[in-house]
Amino acid sequence: MDNRSKQELVKWSPTFSVGVKLIDDQHKGLLNLLNDMFNHVTGDVAQERLYFMSVIQQAVQYVKVHFSTEEKIMIRTNFPGYSEHKKAHDTFVLAVVENIKNFEAGKRWALMDFGKFLKEWILTHIAIMDKQYFAYFKQIATRKADGRLSINQSDLSEKH
Repeated sequence: MDNRSKQELVKWSPTFSVGVKLIDDQHKGLLNLLNDMFNHVTGDVAQERLYFMSVIQQAVQYVKVHFSTEEKIMIRTNFPGYSEHKKAHDTFVLAVVENIKNFEAGKRWALMDFGKFLKEWILTHIAIMDKQYFAYFKQIATRKADGRLSINQSDLSEKH
C-alpha cells in the first residue's frame, strides 16, 4: 500500500466531543474502524472483499453496542429527542444491513463507496444529532466541586 492509504483519513477532534467520556471513546473507536477500512482500499476487489468479510460483523456489533449505550443514557436522562435519535440509529443499521446483503448477493460493491457512506453518516450524526443530547445533558447536569459536570438521580428528579 502507498503512504496515502496509510494516513488516518478522519482524525479525532475536540469538536466531535459530546462531553461523555464513554461515548467519546466509542466514537474514537468508530473512527478507527473507518480509517482501517479506508486503509484496506487497494483496488484489488478480491482482497477488499476478503477484508470486508473479516471485519463487517465486528463493525456491526460495535455500532450496536455504541447505539445501545447512547440510547440507555438518553432514556435514563429523559432526553426529549430520544425517539428521533433512536429512529436515526435504526435507519442506519438497516442501511448497513442492506449493504451487507448486496455484498453477499454479489451485487456491484466497492469498499471505498461503503467507507464513504459510513464516514458521511458517522461524522454528520456525531456533529449534529449527538451534539443535541450533549447540549441537553449540560442543561440538566450539576457542576461538582472538582469542576466536572455529572448527572445523578437528584438532577433528574429536580428538573423533570
